Amino acid sequence: MTEAIDREVRQDVAEVLVCYATGIDRRDWVLFRSCFTDDCEADYGTIGVWHGADEITARMRETHESCGHTMHRISNESVTMPSGARRGGERVAARSYVDAIVMFGDNKAGTRATGFYDDDLVAPTDGWKIAKRRFTMVMLQLYPESTTLELGEN
Repeated sequence: MTEAIDREVRQDVAEVLVCYATGIDRRDWVLFRSCFTDDCEADYGTIGVWHGADEITARMRETHESCGHTMHRISNESVTMPSGARRGGERVAARSYVDAIVMFGDNKAGTRATGFYDDDLVAPTDGWKIAKRRFTMVMLQLYPESTTLELGEN
């Protein structure tokens, strides 16, 4: 059986995940970067893999700055203790669902990606941060259906 995580820790982790989404949607790259450790690892599958907070922030900025409206919704945050971790330690694992609408600059076409994040978070002195992330895409929709999309190289 998985040991319970303190309510305060669950809330703090959920807040980091919402700050991640808010940072993208508001194009607040300082807020976005604050969600990651300096040496984080982020694997978004076919979208890309990044090493370090500066690298993932630069890529997300490059990708989203020219977009129209975006809505990254995070839900179903499940926070657990990783195997081998001590209760009360400064490491947790989280799975959350994401439903992201990303409109292109004209706000007439775009994408909707749904999936989930598997995150390892640590609590350095300045609060919880994502140290490792894996995004699994479950569905990608194009709007309108005839829209084409090229997934970039890293």
